[in-house]
Amino acid sequence: MQDKIIIALTIFLGAFLLFAVEPMIAKMILPWFGGSAAVWLTCLLFFQGALLAGYVYAHLLTSKLSPRLQGRVHIALLALSLAVLPIIPSDALKPSGGGIPLLQILLLLSATIGPPFLLLASTGPLMQSWFARAAGQDASVYRLYSLSNIASLLALLSYPALVEPRFATHIQAWAWSGVYALFVVAAGLAAWRSSGNEPAREAVPGTPEPLLPIDRWFWLLLSAVPSVLLLAITNYVLRNIAAIPLLWVVPLALYLLSFIICFDHPRWYDRATWYLLLPMAFVVVILSIVKPFLIDNYIVQILGIGSAFFVCCMVCHGELASQKPSATHLTSFYLTIGAGGVVGGLAVAGIAPVIFNRDHDLTIALLMFSALVGAVAWKRWPVGASRWVRYLALAVAPATWPALIWILVAPSQPWGVEEVLNVRNFYGPLEVTTRRMNVKGDMVLELQNGNIMHGRQLTDSARACEPLSYYARTSGVGVAISEMGKLGPVNVGVIGLGSGTIAGYARPGDKVRFYEINPLVRNIATNVFSFLKCGDTSVAMGDARLSLEREDPNNFDVLAVDAFSSDAIPVHLLTTEAFDLYWRHIKPGGVLAVHVSNRFIDLAPIVGAAAARVGKTARLIFDDSDETVGGSRSDWVLVVDDAAFFDATTLPLATAVNEAPRPWTDDYSNLWRALNVKSGLN
Repeated sequence: MQDKIIIALTIFLGAFLLFAVEPMIAKMILPWFGGSAAVWLTCLLFFQGALLAGYVYAHLLTSKLSPRLQGRVHIALLALSLAVLPIIPSDALKPSGGGIPLLQILLLLSATIGPPFLLLASTGPLMQSWFARAAGQDASVYRLYSLSNIASLLALLSYPALVEPRFATHIQAWAWSGVYALFVVAAGLAAWRSSGNEPAREAVPGTPEPLLPIDRWFWLLLSAVPSVLLLAITNYVLRNIAAIPLLWVVPLALYLLSFIICFDHPRWYDRATWYLLLPMAFVVVILSIVKPFLIDNYIVQILGIGSAFFVCCMVCHGELASQKPSATHLTSFYLTIGAGGVVGGLAVAGIAPVIFNRDHDLTIALLMFSALVGAVAWKRWPVGASRWVRYLALAVAPATWPALIWILVAPSQPWGVEEVLNVRNFYGPLEVTTRRMNVKGDMVLELQNGNIMHGRQLTDSARACEPLSYYARTSGVGVAISEMGKLGPVNVGVIGLGSGTIAGYARPGDKVRFYEINPLVRNIATNVFSFLKCGDTSVAMGDARLSLEREDPNNFDVLAVDAFSSDAIPVHLLTTEAFDLYWRHIKPGGVLAVHVSNRFIDLAPIVGAAAARVGKTARLIFDDSDETVGGSRSDWVLVVDDAAFFDATTLPLATAVNEAPRPWTDDYSNLWRALNVKSGLN
């Protein structure tokens, strides 16, 4: 009984630490790679790969070594893993520009949390194997897997709700490292006590049933397809429904919840019920893809697609749990599950951005899922069950194929919009289209990522340099550049290239320098749009903060920070350390213009707090330009040394900015406090 308590405690603590470190370390390295949601997907890929490595270690340890050696080896590795604490990424690992972000992130994570993560990942299968050997229990051992997923879910939900808003990241890292040291003690004790259980090795009675290759293939597919769906759903929601930070918690929590339910007890997975829910789930997802704005309420959209995703996970994980082998094959079972997770993660985070020029991940994932469901339903449906239900379950798969294939091949553009270019890389898909802007027949080029518009340009060459969209002459950045231009040639810096619109302000003698992390954006701005040809421009590639840190002071008259309407909020561009860096590059009397247009996050108070900390004045300029003349609604916060700047009669009405209770720093941010929940109810 005492051994069972120690093992259960170790499993719970290990799983909790495993999922507590995931959002923590991802938040630490996000600033180094532009704050993109793609960074989180790559982190997920690393976590899945490290989980697989932990399962491989557990399988080899329990199958190749005697119980006594198993305990000694594990204790030695646990002790060695303490050498990498605390888990704070070294500045020496910061990217220097160029390179492949996916590989850089994987190497950085391996060096920072690799050893502890591998040992934490091995804890579940290893402890369950030792428990089964000592107690001779075959069925109940899988309930410990459910326990580990409960701990994982608690860690995942507690981070954004309790940990991130209250503690700086270095405190989080030290606290996690301290608890990990306690885990090492508990795991070491469990390993030591287990090493003396060799006589009980025969406690698991009977001869293990033989495993067929088809069994392992089904284990692999039933774990790989939900993994593909997890990353595809996360991508889709962040790009097309709501670019809300940490929203990835929702699909991952549902994914874990399905594991908890299915592996706790067979009674929770009633095959007939969940299969009959599948058609409704498919309808919801297909409508979300075809008509994403059928319901203009992002909370309802997230609830709908989240519920559909949960049904799909329940079917896959329910079928997976129903096929679990005896405890003799336990580590092999987990090893296959881990391999499936890696295959799914690699397909979405690594392969899809290379082979696809569009975001087809979710549609293809549903095709895979429907085919798998058909095969599993036919194979696993109980003998004696109603034949009509069995055939109905089988029919669900082919019935969805025509709709899904149509989504893949049918034109997705609304009437009057023509596609010019579709490309995709690590940072996501980009689309360039042309459309008629107004009744006068003005045609515009538009650059989009999901439902976010990144730039607009008139196709009429005579007016091609006219700034449009968020950067129109009546916008905050427009009036700032115009006002500073009255004093002579202006030197403008811009964080975020987009289509290069701000270059349209350049006059003879003016200079505009852009900072951009995505090479595809630079290619599009150079070869498809022509704003960069409107004046003396240059583009520095790489994360803006890292680039500015390496450069000598630029003496910008205006520095525009425009990176907050993409698929993620790059928090590192809003911290007090970032603002100190900006002012090193802005000449005395210059203007910092921060684009804060965002439906979901109220960023203006964050800018206001950072400005107040250094004695600057911040004012909000709202522009509601008419879209029929190329404008877009925008909010810009202008930060200056002297409030008299806003007394100029040519400036539009500038309103005072509320200050956040606590400025953001590289060590602290609280996105949940800035979340605008009401926007989802409109």
